[in-house]
Amino acid sequence: MIIKDDRIDNGKPFDWGRTSNDYAKYRDIYPPEFYRKILELGLCRQGQKVLDLGTGTGVLPRNLYDYGAEWTAADISPEQIKEAVRLSEQNNMDIRYFASSAEELDFPPENFDLITACQCFWYFDHKTIAPKLNKWLRPDGKLLILYMAWLPHEDTIAGASERLVLKYSPKWTGAGETVHPIGIPDAITEYFIPVGHEEFYLDVPFTKESWHGRMKACRGVGASLSRPELLNWEKEHLDMLKNIPQNTFTIKHYAAYALLKKK
Repeated sequence: MIIKDDRIDNGKPFDWGRTSNDYAKYRDIYPPEFYRKILELGLCRQGQKVLDLGTGTGVLPRNLYDYGAEWTAADISPEQIKEAVRLSEQNNMDIRYFASSAEELDFPPENFDLITACQCFWYFDHKTIAPKLNKWLRPDGKLLILYMAWLPHEDTIAGASERLVLKYSPKWTGAGETVHPIGIPDAITEYFIPVGHEEFYLDVPFTKESWHGRMKACRGVGASLSRPELLNWEKEHLDMLKNIPQNTFTIKHYAAYALLKKK
């Protein structure tokens, strides 16, 4: 599904479905500490009904499945959901998936204890989704917004890879990340009260292959470049990686969460 949003990449179209295979293989990269932070908040555990929006290939529900929550998940891309279903079925996980934008979903009132949104919250129409989130959550329900990004100014390899993305996608707005709290739109705070946030560093392990795959699966590359552009980008990126002496390395990232409760 082609998405065009003037807030993102200056309106350049992208389609996550074009990179779903690489996304499934190379973007399940959150380290244990990322999930430990969620669990320490008492979230995504036994007895809770959780809705994961913008689930992609189901990374969040699949990695937290064994902690006992009942999961429902949705993504705007049918190809992403196809991969999510495949990976979940391979591991005998009972997760209910929907191929739908968050704005078009419909659930009964007070149906969930928690709604999560990882790497995706800025894509939503917040004025449309805010009252829906409020409606779907139980009276003590919570909203958890999650994010993780490489740090191009603090990591040499990440910086070099990012510059190559910008060479081919100069309108890409995902560049230049620094550590900062997740911003909460005013439309959300009409219905929710912020109750906590944290930002923390992570060293995420990669091989040359997995880092190349991770970069290829980003919005500014696999989801938006033409086939000839993508082939040229791949050649240049692989050539760049040849200059790194070690095959395994870590990339400096930061992660953040914002926790809100229903008013």
